[in-house]
Amino acid sequence: MAVRHQLITTPPDVVWSVLADPTCYSQWVVGTASTRPAEGKWPEVGASLSYDIQLGPWTVGDKTVVRRCEPPRELELEAHSGPLGTARIAVDLRSWGEDSLVIVDEHPLRGAGGSVHTAALDVFIQLRHRAMLSRLARLCESRHLARRPIG
Repeated sequence: MAVRHQLITTPPDVVWSVLADPTCYSQWVVGTASTRPAEGKWPEVGASLSYDIQLGPWTVGDKTVVRRCEPPRELELEAHSGPLGTARIAVDLRSWGEDSLVIVDEHPLRGAGGSVHTAALDVFIQLRHRAMLSRLARLCESRHLARRPIG
């Protein structure tokens, strides 16, 4: 299981606005080249995003489905990865003074990914989460600055 956290220097409502915006995912989810709404209204339970992952000259596509949503604090997703199976990705958002503490917990859920899950895979996921949470922080902080009144 890979759990990582990041303190983001914006209020939780700003972070939630990014999580609830399906057009933002390719900007902060590492490895995702593009996303587009698939079914339902994001981030309602059952809604999904289709995504493409670019690996050199190859593009692989699949979808991510919302399994649990407790606005503005919790979002749990099931990411489908073709023959590798699926992963559960839980995002927990907590107030931390005027800032936000974001905790991401990811682990294989179904399929081959669960049977080959190792400590080495967790290290890879930790590195991916470090980059992903840094991107999320930058996106939230730039959105927060854009909302602030000038003067």
